[in-house]
Amino acid sequence: MSAAYHSHPALQLAASSTTEHRPLIITLFAVFVAATLGITVWAGRQTRSASDFYAGGRQFTAFQNGLAVSGDYMSAASFLGIAGAIALFGYDGFLYSIGFLVAWLVALLLVAEPLRNSGRYTMGDVLAYRMRQRPVRTASGVSTIVVSIFYLLAQMAGAGVLVSLLLGITSDAGKILIVALVGVLMIVYVTIGGMKGTTWVQMVKAVLLIAGALLMTFLVLLKFDFNISDLLGTAAEKSGHGAAFLEPGLKYGATGTSKLDFLSLGIALVLGTAGLPHILIRFYTVPTAKAARKSVNWAIGIIGAFYLMTIALGFGAAALIGPDEIKAKNPAGNAAAPQLAEYLGGVGSTGGAVLLAVISAVAFATILAVVAGLTLASSSSFAHDIYANVIRRGKATEKEEMGAARWATVLIGAVAIVLGAFARDMNVAGLVALAFAVAASANLPTILYSLFWKRFTTQGALWSIYGGLASSVILVLFSPVVSGNPKTSMFKGVDFAWFPLENPGLISIPLGFLLGWVGSLLSKETPDKGKYAELEVKSLTGVGAH
Repeated sequence: MSAAYHSHPALQLAASSTTEHRPLIITLFAVFVAATLGITVWAGRQTRSASDFYAGGRQFTAFQNGLAVSGDYMSAASFLGIAGAIALFGYDGFLYSIGFLVAWLVALLLVAEPLRNSGRYTMGDVLAYRMRQRPVRTASGVSTIVVSIFYLLAQMAGAGVLVSLLLGITSDAGKILIVALVGVLMIVYVTIGGMKGTTWVQMVKAVLLIAGALLMTFLVLLKFDFNISDLLGTAAEKSGHGAAFLEPGLKYGATGTSKLDFLSLGIALVLGTAGLPHILIRFYTVPTAKAARKSVNWAIGIIGAFYLMTIALGFGAAALIGPDEIKAKNPAGNAAAPQLAEYLGGVGSTGGAVLLAVISAVAFATILAVVAGLTLASSSSFAHDIYANVIRRGKATEKEEMGAARWATVLIGAVAIVLGAFARDMNVAGLVALAFAVAASANLPTILYSLFWKRFTTQGALWSIYGGLASSVILVLFSPVVSGNPKTSMFKGVDFAWFPLENPGLISIPLGFLLGWVGSLLSKETPDKGKYAELEVKSLTGVGAH
């Protein structure tokens, strides 16, 4: 831990108070985890069929699904990463909030309703409707699993920071052990509860997260007599950057590369949501397309309110704690929200310990709910698309398919644990932005072409998915995110980065669209216009939808 941490009296007091109240903190935290596990076991007992496991029996109302969608979307990145990014970079950190929210308009206007009408359980259902089944389902399954693992990394990193903070663990081995425990919990959630358990946990967690953010926002504003100008002024002054803290350009604007990085990040955030597998499968849990559309409206309202509160949380952390103390706990700023909770409750007091425990437990429930949704999306895609339709050629029974989904959950959990251990010191909002870029490059072009372009072919779909996936993943591997930056890279001490941008969206998203178009034009296959007409009617009207 840094020298700044040991030399700062407020932080020393916070450390001693946290140690003193640790039994209380751990008890409160355990109660939250036990409650969410209880919900999962209860819902798991009602999971009898594949429809229950994958789509919650399609029994959820628009409001319930809207709450669950927002619970699925407001991840560790939203709470921990954005608060930290705003606390450290001011205006430029808030760009994540704007991008994450605007993205919902693309999902609402282009994807939610047609997707609910056209598919059964996974994105592959829609893509395979008018294409050759096996290659397209394989590509869809691979893409879903890769995007989900990228997204899982962020949640694992967030969980590591949170639990380390609560338990006072500073060693790398301890943090890696925490990541492993989160992975095990996540596997239990999905294998027992399926979509029903996951949805109920997401709904409960959305309510808790909004309530926690609302309480912290109120307490931050109370400190400044509800004068937002005072809050922003103090944050700017304490940040060490002065007025520049409240203006664009602190993180994205110093050089030409950082301006391109900002553009790349913006494109990835706005287009990524409509291609995220764990969000797309949520549209299948409602009975009708109208309910799917309504649930997105609810989600936009809930998520919009939450992102407005991240302004108070981020600038509040900057004003009341300061960047040095935030970085001392976690270089990427991921601990800013829990640190702010302890400060607002009173550093060294029982109130501070309780608020820290409650907010951290809510954030941890957030991570578990999102992680469960992600794992469910990727294991469903493996079982339904790859195992049942490609390996078994449609001859697998429901029981075999659900068994494959549960084994896939264990495998995906293991991969996420290993990679999450390497990503523990990276900003979680930045990690999620990478998942958005991969989703927008590989999935979105194929979904939009399938739904809206009659000349789209199997070759176009394969070029688009594999090309978008490969280009985005390769550019991330050779970017400063993985190596080259001694403080925030995944692999410290090595440098094989040749791609200058932190987010590949600027290159890989247009490439995904271009490859889908060129692949279709060069294909010898004649598109089945009858199938396209069927899909068009089905996607727009819902006739014949499952």
